[in-house]
Formats: sequence, C-alpha cells, structure tokens
Amino acid sequence: MRVLVDNGHGENTPGKRSPDGRLREWSYTREIADMVIFGLRKKGVDAERIVKEDTDVPLSERCRRANDIYKETGKKAILVSIHCNAAGSGTNWMNARGWSVFVSNNASSNSKKMAECLGQIAECIPVPVRKPMPDQLYWQQNLAICRDTNCPAVLTENFFQDNKEDVEYLLSPEGKQTVAQIHIDGIVKYLGL
Repeated sequence: MRVLVDNGHGENTPGKRSPDGRLREWSYTREIADMVIFGLRKKGVDAERIVKEDTDVPLSERCRRANDIYKETGKKAILVSIHCNAAGSGTNWMNARGWSVFVSNNASSNSKKMAECLGQIAECIPVPVRKPMPDQLYWQQNLAICRDTNCPAVLTENFFQDNKEDVEYLLSPEGKQTVAQIHIDGIVKYLGL
C-alpha cells in the first residue's frame, strides 16, 4: 500500500497564515508531511508527497496525480491531505481550537475507517478533537481533494493557525512531533500494521 501525502496550499496562496505571520500553512504542512513520510518509511510503509512544488498546485492536478498513482499501484494507495484550520480571514486572532479530520460527502467506508483511525489516535494522545457529534470522530464535507480522488482519502485540519495558543503549540517541537505522530500512528492503525 502506498500512502500519498498532500500538503495543503503553496507559498503563493493568499492568506493561509497566522495573523502575526509566524506560521505559514504552506511551509508548515510540508514540514509535517516530510516528518510523516519519514516516520512511515521507518515502519516499512511506502509513502510519498504528491506535491513537491512550493507553489500552489491546483486541486484538479493534485487529484489527477493521486488518481494516476492509485491506478498504477493496482488500487493500492490512500491519500491524506494535511492542513491547518482557520476560523477567520487570517487578519485577527480567533478563539476556535483543536484538531479535526474530514472525509467527503461521497466518502467510501475505507475513507471513513481511516478518519476513525486518525481520530482515535488523536483522542488517545490526547489532543482536543473537534467533532460534529459526540460519537462521530470525523466531519463530512464537500472537499475536492477527498471527493475527486478514487482512493480512500481524508483531510486533516491540524489545529488553528489563527488561534494564539494553537500556533504556539504548532510551532513547538512537541506540537510538530504530536501532529506528525497522529498521522503516522493513525495510518499504521488503518493499515493494520
């Protein structure tokens, strides 16, 4: 099984940063994606980033890349798209906090299972997990990266880039390691390793 890691947005994407500019989503998610890939490979899992560019790659192109690899591997691939959440426009600090995972409205049972695995790991660490309902660990939304890929796919929103406490945590060595570990352990759990 090949794990495809999509790191959200590019350096040229407007906004997508903390109000003080210390956290830039494009850079942060690439760092986390690389940590996840390194951690998975140490466990013998085949993993790669599908966006190697620093510029923003259109969603249609990211989905095409994932679908091509899914086909090439004989339908033996999964996709995890890594992001940081935001409650506002990025100009002001907001109050929303926490970690969450999403699947598309048309999600397969495998996508939902992967989201459950990631959510269970996040709860066990523990970090504050945002849920749509107390007994449901994942959100369903019309997200192109999950909707338009053929493989099981999830999107994680790793805390809020417009919340001061979340940003401090995200930028700390402990926070980075925790965010990477949620992904590594959640994917390993999903794969049954």
